[in-house]
Amino acid sequence: MAKKTDLDKGLKALLGNIESKNVQERQEVIRELSHSTAMIPIDDIEFNPFQPRKYFSDSELEELASSIKALGLIQPVTVRSLGGQKYQIISGERRWRASKLAGLTEIPAYVRLADDQAMMEMALVENIQRSDLNSLEIAVAYNRLLEEFSLTHESVAERVGKNRSTITNYLRLLKLPPTIQQGIKEDLISMGHAKVLAGIDNLPLQLSLYHETVKNNLSVRALEKKVLDHLSASTRSKSDKTEGSQDPAVSSLQNKLVDHFETRVAIKRNDKGAGFIQIFFDTDDDFNEILDKMDI
Repeated sequence: MAKKTDLDKGLKALLGNIESKNVQERQEVIRELSHSTAMIPIDDIEFNPFQPRKYFSDSELEELASSIKALGLIQPVTVRSLGGQKYQIISGERRWRASKLAGLTEIPAYVRLADDQAMMEMALVENIQRSDLNSLEIAVAYNRLLEEFSLTHESVAERVGKNRSTITNYLRLLKLPPTIQQGIKEDLISMGHAKVLAGIDNLPLQLSLYHETVKNNLSVRALEKKVLDHLSASTRSKSDKTEGSQDPAVSSLQNKLVDHFETRVAIKRNDKGAGFIQIFFDTDDDFNEILDKMDI
């Protein structure tokens, strides 16, 4: 069995000669390297511009750097070849940064074939799996996949292993006012709180409930109840203005539908029992979410 140093030399030789090969041969070399690790000079690796994680804690990097000084970098990073002995991080940027702090001159790395879209997808999926991103960073990353690569909500969901409705819920966070978005970044509210607030189309009410949530440390369930109480009161008020009093049984059913669909619902019914149900929505995404809840 070859010693590790001999293996490294072989891998470096492949890397060093890669530019002299044709496209097919280069791809074969990269495929071979994707199953092995090579020791790559740390200064030959650059950061990933598609990295969805924008903030790296200095204290956490220092702690990781101390561990790397003592034990070395146990888990290799993953990079792609840029040609000319240069590489770009696909995943493991935190480990790469900490290794530089630790004073390492080279680190173990897997070399893979990846275009810009694959780079972003892999960095996003890795960070989501490690829970390294806050909800807003995830939303921004999803939005970049949609806009920069012309993907649909369904195709993004398939790539990251999530339900389409999950992608839609994250993207709705980008429509929240800056104050609430900052609260998400600072972990003042959870994704659950943000999802509830994103469903409110009344800005003053949205901000009022956000501040009340932060001030009183409301649970997601408590916030949902306040929103639903408001929706029910608003629906009853509009119904009373147009039709006068409503059958208590119909009113109760209407409130249950508001609770289920998390949007305004109106039931119109005459004395003979004929009528219709209205379910309100503001965007295509809201409409699709309602269809999801109806299993359509």
